[in-house]
Order: sequence, then structure tokens, then C-alpha cells
Amino acid sequence: MLRRFCSWLLYKHLGWKKNVSVDHPDKYIICLAPHTSNWDFAIGQLYAKAEGLKSNFLMKKEWFFWPLGSVFRAMGGIPVWRSKHTSMTDNLANEASKASVFHLCITPEGTRSLNPEWKKGFYFIAMKAEIPILLYGLDYKKKTIQCTKSLIPTGNLEEEMKEIKLYFKDFKGKHPEKFTIGTID
Repeated sequence: MLRRFCSWLLYKHLGWKKNVSVDHPDKYIICLAPHTSNWDFAIGQLYAKAEGLKSNFLMKKEWFFWPLGSVFRAMGGIPVWRSKHTSMTDNLANEASKASVFHLCITPEGTRSLNPEWKKGFYFIAMKAEIPILLYGLDYKKKTIQCTKSLIPTGNLEEEMKEIKLYFKDFKGKHPEKFTIGTID
């Protein structure tokens, strides 16, 4: 019932489309961009429910106050303390390696503000756990959710981050002025 409602709301009522041609194995990291608005979360959650996908996600710890904290945790939220240097990447990679199913969504910009220096934690988690990164783009101009590329990191960080960023270069976020892939050499 919830799945049908979310599908109707996202695709029929709101007019979004999907262009997803990548297999979703038992373990993966979703690299989702652009992230320019809190609406990205709502669209992502509608999409996940409409498609029957369950994924954990990282979110800044400030959102985990009562009563929202309990709701976000129940939805799969994992709080991130951005001011502390923790071993979250290593812990998540270890968890991914041990688990039979592991799905984690990360926004590489790490913020809804303009940020040319993307976070690389998603890359290192996937590399250490030897799982693929699925590149998911939200294009508000075309109202399309797209995933047509995935990769398994090899450790060639510079080249593969360039490849990842170039995948997202034409996507238009809700606030396009807040999105950049930075300088690509």
C-alpha cells in the first residue's frame, strides 16, 4: 500500500521519471548528487519506497534531536559528527564487509551549499569493502532520477573521482547555483 502510494505521488502527481539501468547487488554505496536542498531527501525517500529499496544514509548529527532522531534512525539514518575525526569510514567498511546485505547512500558534497571539494568517504568505504558505487543523480530540470553508471574503486582516487564528478556535471539540482563538480584537470 505504501509502495503504491509513494509511486503514485512521485511519478504521477509530482511528475518524476526514472532512468535506472544499473544492477543493484546485495552490497553497494549510492553516491547521490547534486545535493542542494532538503527536498533531495524527500525525493530520495519517495523513490526508495516506490521502488522497494531500503538504504541507510548519513546525515549530520544536528538533525537527530527529539523526536526526529528516532524517526531518522528508524528510516536508516546514521548521524555524522562532522567536527570530530572518527573512524566512521573504517567502521562502515568493516560493517559492509561482514554484512550479507549493505546499502548506504552518501551525498559526496557533504552539504547543501556550494562545495567544489567533495568528501571521499564513500569512495574509501567502497574500496575497503570491495563493493560497487552506484552513481545516482537527481535532475530537477528534467525531473529525472538517474543511475546509469557504477564502478568498483581500484585505488586510483584521482582518476576515479574525476570520472565520478564528470558523471554528475549535467545534472541540475533544485538550486543549481549551489552545485559544482569543482575544477577537473
